[in-house]
Amino acid sequence: MTKPFQFSASDVYIEKRETVFQGFFRMDKLWLTHPRFDGQEMPVFTRELFIRGDATCVLPYDPVREEVVLLEQFRLGALGRAQSPWLLELVAGMNEDGESPEEVAQREGQEEAGLTFSKLEKICDYLVSPGGTTEMIHLFYGQISAESAGGLFGIEHEHEDIRAHVVSADDAIAMIHDGRINNAAAIIALQWLELNRSRLRREANQ
Repeated sequence: MTKPFQFSASDVYIEKRETVFQGFFRMDKLWLTHPRFDGQEMPVFTRELFIRGDATCVLPYDPVREEVVLLEQFRLGALGRAQSPWLLELVAGMNEDGESPEEVAQREGQEEAGLTFSKLEKICDYLVSPGGTTEMIHLFYGQISAESAGGLFGIEHEHEDIRAHVVSADDAIAMIHDGRINNAAAIIALQWLELNRSRLRREANQ
């Protein structure tokens, strides 16, 4: 059996590329081809690609109080479904040029929740929807004290309206199991917390 990853980016030939929309984000149209698994060459085909920069997301967790901070805000992409378009999410923001993901994490922690992370631990990097967008998420656990957390936040000129909720870790994990939390970054981070919770509590008490 052939092992995975026999091809690389150098096997993709882009015949033509043009920008079809440029706003806050960009949309490109590509004409491309690449080898097939059967040894033949794929005929030239077209795809639209949503050009969106990388982002950083952080799960704020207090391992002493066993509480997480989750942010509630309106999300346009959730309209038209059988749920509220106000979602419970992680601290998150777009990576600016020259910023490390860790710097983005600390900046967004302050802007969106009034939080400073005493420790940041990488959970993973993942591609959001690679069939159509370039975005990669850099996902972290951020250690906090939740004692005085919570409240209203957001940058007004960016039309942000954010309520930070302090939730027990048990309740947050329950919300991914019953579907009340259904966005990828929060699901991945809370499942990671479920696996690593004992270690984080132990390390915090050393």
